[in-house]
Amino acid sequence: MKGILTGRLGLSALVIVLLGGLILIFYVSKEPAPFEPAQLVSATDSVVGSTTVLTLVKVTETLLDKRGGYISNDVLPPFIFLDDMPAWEFGVLTQVRDLARSLRNDFSRSQTQSLENPLLAEADPLLSIPHDSWMFPSSEAEYQKGIDALREFERELVQKSQLDVQFYARADNLRAWLALVQKRLGGVASQLAASVGEQRFNTDLAGDAGARQSTQVPLMETVATPWMQIDDVFYEARGTSWALLHFLKAIEIDFSSVLEKKNARASLQQIILALEGSLQPVTSPMVLNGDGFGVVANYSLTMTSYMSRANAALIELRTLMADG
Repeated sequence: MKGILTGRLGLSALVIVLLGGLILIFYVSKEPAPFEPAQLVSATDSVVGSTTVLTLVKVTETLLDKRGGYISNDVLPPFIFLDDMPAWEFGVLTQVRDLARSLRNDFSRSQTQSLENPLLAEADPLLSIPHDSWMFPSSEAEYQKGIDALREFERELVQKSQLDVQFYARADNLRAWLALVQKRLGGVASQLAASVGEQRFNTDLAGDAGARQSTQVPLMETVATPWMQIDDVFYEARGTSWALLHFLKAIEIDFSSVLEKKNARASLQQIILALEGSLQPVTSPMVLNGDGFGVVANYSLTMTSYMSRANAALIELRTLMADG
């Protein structure tokens, strides 16, 4: 009798633990709500660049402070079994790294021979350490140091006495960052489109009769995302959209005069609109992956539509920055 009671208690405890773990997984898997970059700055204590830098800080802080904190480097259950939220975090982190590097190399420098800002030179590598480093050092600790360096840069930026700390809102600077974003969006859209498998012609050398590449590849190949990675690709794309949505809203504020002069605000707003559409709530507990014209929805192809739309508007915006 005592053994039966002990067994039932053990089973009950196991059920409670599993149920608690399941609830915790659903709790930490909820994506953070978007915020408005315009609300991060004070109307009386801001300069050109403040919104972009503070938005970069806020997005990075959200990675660390959201529900469950930063979990990409967790090694204990139940977080070690999660892959959707770590994929989302990696999508956000990739955009954070790209903007931080552009801030260091482009937005804060007036000429190719100008000196880089030491605070941005410090923040860039701190944000670039492996996203899954558990300790010695931990990812969170290094990212927090990067955040602190960015905050210090913004504090110096608004001080009129710091003449060597600048943010240059110029069309060529913006175009350099948009080139990075364009490649990221194109890569994400390509991965999403491969969710159902597709045949692709090799266009790597198209447009240059004298071009060569190190290894020959077939003229046509079938590309398909492995079944176990479909949800990872999907949530990485959502993380990419989430971060870019905020960065582009900040850019719209800091580059307002450039956009007006180039008559390019509508193109930027079209990108923002497409990214907002890609972040509609996911109503299914799993990423559905039906055929393109089948009965079951295909979330990846739906996401591809929004990302491709954003990328098309981005190409137009880059053209306007160069020729508008």
